[in-house]
Amino acid sequence: MTDWPVYGKIEGPIVIVGFGSIGRGTLPLIERHFEYDKSRMVIIDPDPLNKWIADERGIPFIQKHVTRENYKELLTPLLTNGGGQGFCVNLSVDTGSVDIMELCRSLGALYIDTVNEPWLGFYFDKSKGPAERSNYALREMTLAAKRRNPGGPTAVSTCGANPGMVSFFVKQAALNLARDLNLNVPDPTTREEWASLLRHAGVKGIHIAERDTQRTKSPKPRNVFLNTWSVEGFISEGLQPAELGWGTHEKWMPDYARRHDDPNAPAIYLMRPGADTRVRTWCPTPGPQYGFLVTHNESISITDYFTVFEDGKPVYRPTCHYAYHPADDAVLSWFELFGSGGKVQDKLHVLDEDELTDGIDELGVLLYGHKKNAYWYGSQLSLEETRQLAPYQNATGLQVTSAVLAGMVWALENPNEGIVEADEMEFKRCLEIQRPYLGPVKGYYTDWTPLDGRPGLFPEDLDESDPWQFKNILVR
Repeated sequence: MTDWPVYGKIEGPIVIVGFGSIGRGTLPLIERHFEYDKSRMVIIDPDPLNKWIADERGIPFIQKHVTRENYKELLTPLLTNGGGQGFCVNLSVDTGSVDIMELCRSLGALYIDTVNEPWLGFYFDKSKGPAERSNYALREMTLAAKRRNPGGPTAVSTCGANPGMVSFFVKQAALNLARDLNLNVPDPTTREEWASLLRHAGVKGIHIAERDTQRTKSPKPRNVFLNTWSVEGFISEGLQPAELGWGTHEKWMPDYARRHDDPNAPAIYLMRPGADTRVRTWCPTPGPQYGFLVTHNESISITDYFTVFEDGKPVYRPTCHYAYHPADDAVLSWFELFGSGGKVQDKLHVLDEDELTDGIDELGVLLYGHKKNAYWYGSQLSLEETRQLAPYQNATGLQVTSAVLAGMVWALENPNEGIVEADEMEFKRCLEIQRPYLGPVKGYYTDWTPLDGRPGLFPEDLDESDPWQFKNILVR
């Protein structure tokens, strides 16, 4: 495309916090799709690695950490510079999302982030127990802020590829499944109706099923952690407890699983890191595969959103969790990290579009347990197509940055919705904005179940009465 749509005008300043792989990829999408005052755009990042991109455009680059101590003093004058409604685009790590979004809302500014991010030190604080370091705990902080101050300037919480885009995919996949099952029900318009639709369709659970096949031109060196997106972010979430939204159909949980104090909490966590926890899942290109059960906000928010309550108790709730096979170099990096006693590598490096040779990021949602067994719906974006669509990013990055774009447009069009998650946004509008950047977006049915493909050479404790029990999905 050469005639890109302009979705609206940002009247106030734009402050981009974080200019790593996602920040630098988001910038050209902002330039392409919004009207704004370039003289009032500013980028903040402690690392000058990508400063040259800002310099080429004449955009001020503030080389600083945004911290708990300085965020108000640093961000307030930038977000109020020259009047109009400002927009804070928080794409950083180790920056307190709730504190920054509350500051933005108090200033009348719009806000978006891709991760429910805590301040520096949270993920590795040994004084906190696993439950305190969980994404459930981080999400509860955001929901508490939403309850304290409902309505007001829109702050979009956790809207990247996942969490974010995959919540849009779940709704579209649910509509496709309902059509193919001949349910003859109207499209839902409320949260309760969406939950009822998933229940009526017989969906037991949802995998965020992803396979990244992007390959490097050179083999991974020793003592280097390679990834196709933020290494710091991946290490942080990979060392958090594995978490999953816990469905009402589940009959078994491992002895190292734990529940939260709230008896109606939609999630459980495991007493082991997500990047060292494997699950069986399915994607269209590889077919059956292992994935890491890495904690993500959408695992909890999707399960929560699609819960059916009766008399204040959950009577239907789907299991939901990430099932992620990252790029092969990232898998090797995790093996190296855990194999060295948990020592993080000396060098952390995000593979850019010039260091990769080919491959796709196949990211979608697998709705399972219904009468048609399982249905995957998602994006199959290739590195080659990414290079034609937008600069400064690989396929993984573009799936994230296009979701940031969609969230920004939605916030600009709905500026007084308060704090929202992707599950609460208009998914059709967001997918309409993202689709030009996602490559093929398709749906696939499969007869595969987690009981398939086992060699039968060793005894296994399986639940053959229900293939889609977590007991059969977890690699033990």
